[in-house]
Amino acid sequence: MKQLDLFREIIVDNFAGGGGASTGIEMATGLSVDIAINHDPAAIAMHKLNHPDTEHYCESVWDVDPKEACRGRKVGLAWFSPDCTHHSKAKGGKPVKQEIRGLAWIAVKWALAVKPRVIMLENVEEFKDWGPIENGKPIKEMRGATFYSFVKCLQVLGYEVEFRELQACNYGAPTNRNRFFMIARCDGKPITWPEHTHGDPQSLTVQRGKLKPWRTASEIIDWNIGVPSIFDRKKPLVRNTLNRIERGFNKFVVEADNPFMVNEDIAAFLISYYTERTENEVRGLSLDKPLHTITAGGNRFAVVYAWLTKYYGQSTAQGLTEPLHTITTKDRFALTTCLVKDRQVIDIGLRMMKPHELYAAQGFPKNYLFQFYPNGKKIRHDEQIKRVGNRVPPPFAEALVRANLPEYCVEHNRYKPAVSY
Repeated sequence: MKQLDLFREIIVDNFAGGGGASTGIEMATGLSVDIAINHDPAAIAMHKLNHPDTEHYCESVWDVDPKEACRGRKVGLAWFSPDCTHHSKAKGGKPVKQEIRGLAWIAVKWALAVKPRVIMLENVEEFKDWGPIENGKPIKEMRGATFYSFVKCLQVLGYEVEFRELQACNYGAPTNRNRFFMIARCDGKPITWPEHTHGDPQSLTVQRGKLKPWRTASEIIDWNIGVPSIFDRKKPLVRNTLNRIERGFNKFVVEADNPFMVNEDIAAFLISYYTERTENEVRGLSLDKPLHTITAGGNRFAVVYAWLTKYYGQSTAQGLTEPLHTITTKDRFALTTCLVKDRQVIDIGLRMMKPHELYAAQGFPKNYLFQFYPNGKKIRHDEQIKRVGNRVPPPFAEALVRANLPEYCVEHNRYKPAVSY
């Protein structure tokens, strides 16, 4: 057991999940969070991979006694990311559970027990509509009542409380995820909301060089992975998927003023829609292969257009020149390509986005570990996706910590930003 420093404030990450908030905090401070709590063994296992110096509690947040966990140490920051699914509009008309919606009350428990100097809480935008339910449905007339009771409790305990919605793409993540954030502090210092570092490429602030342009979905695509043809599948695609592809093709190729073309600057890579399978993936082939592979650059023998097919929400596709839309806990994005020669569509390809692309889209550093457990066993694909979906993009946590706890922060640390492929 490492020696305790009773004079140093500690950082606690409740609902630590796969480590999005913890990673952002470490990107700001250069230090692992001191305590991480989560009930899911798979989530704790991944967290341990990337934060080995953290003290981990694999149990319900309600079962952890804050005073026992802190052992006399003062808490500088307590981060909370309670389950958002029973607040989110994505839940649709399905019944919601009061015990899940009420997980945020754990922040009040910590405030009562050890009074963290700063509390940060993250959730979906609908969190501020938190109210009582009846027969599994929120009572419309009491929308927001529980939320304001929650805020009032923190204020009574001596906290100044502010909340806002922030968008991840404004802080350097290649996703447009919009999230609710609450900051509460009891040390008399002002609450500070971080300034944007990125913005709409069409805005004057970006064009004048005051902000960087939003990072885009195209940056996180691994162009070394080929895309199999939709016409060369053992099991044909279902009609709904074909309809989504058709609508995406119309929107991002036929009707687009500037359709996205696979860049001729990528090591002039070729896409094979047919063979060369390695571990069930179709790989990009080199220039010395037969001409059944088509160049995306060079002499423009043919042009490859690309976009993303979506499997959730109202829209069925998105372009690659914008930040990736919200990443969920399941496979919901597919890279889609269209091969055109002499104004004729020669082929259409489709592949689901890979976990490493999705982690990069959330703003996780490239050296983040999520594929193998310490014993060498591979983490299942669905678990990799689950850990990245609906998680806190690390740039959010980094920006908030840098703005409100500058005394904790360092200029450089071992984590490097995610890079383009």
